[in-house]
Amino acid sequence: MAFWDLTSVPMEWFRPGIFSKVEIGNNLIMVCMEIGPGREDAGHVHPFDQSGVILEGRIEMFVGGDRRLLYPNQSYFIPAGERHGWRTLNEEVRLLDVSPKHRSK
Repeated sequence: MAFWDLTSVPMEWFRPGIFSKVEIGNNLIMVCMEIGPGREDAGHVHPFDQSGVILEGRIEMFVGGDRRLLYPNQSYFIPAGERHGWRTLNEEVRLLDVSPKHRSK
């Protein structure tokens, strides 16, 4: 699919509390996610850059030692190898995330 309406893109179950729509190209992965309230990723690292924009709701994110509360129309960039994570508050969050396609060796 070449075009998404980010206000109504159909989502599928990803894991508890998270629904997503994924588009995988030759080099990029684009994911629209809806994350329920009170969810958290305590932190992880991966060998590729990642970026995104908050579409609805608020989410607290950290990248390295920098922790921010992000609102709609704010973006994030996570450099490869940097520990990062997030937590949702008392509302659902919708975001659009883009990263390179991971290749298994």
